Amino acid sequence: MATAKKAPAKKAPAKKAAPAKKVAAKKAAPAKKAPAKKVAAKKAAPAKKVAAKKAAPAKKVAAKKAPAKKRTPNAAFMKPLTLSPALAAVVGDKPLPRTEIVSKLWVYIKAKGLQDKVNKRMINADDKLKAVFGKAQVSMFEMAGLIGKHIVK
Repeated sequence: MATAKKAPAKKAPAKKAAPAKKVAAKKAAPAKKAPAKKVAAKKAAPAKKVAAKKAAPAKKVAAKKAPAKKRTPNAAFMKPLTLSPALAAVVGDKPLPRTEIVSKLWVYIKAKGLQDKVNKRMINADDKLKAVFGKAQVSMFEMAGLIGKHIVK
């Protein structure tokens, strides 16, 4: 009876080992094919290198022309806009472009620690910002839209 118990124990590991061998055999098969392709690629490589060397100077010339264009900022973004008294109390009374207004608002928010501690996307408004936003807490994505109401074009 002792041998009968050992026999099933031996068969179980043999079944587990058999699929592993099949997987290993499948993985080994593509590896054998790959070197054959590499040999073919090595034979064709000199022809490709010659063609690549001839085409390379044309690409370099095209690449040099692309940086020649200098990006100019859109004048509409840089146009100074007048601010409402409520917004001027936060960012200053000088006319500023919209980009500078948003930047100065963030400087004010960071300096006063008005960003919500748990959800950094939310801004807790103090008295000055409540006058601008109209509510106690605003998402940073809403902020630009709410600023638009306080800008005179």
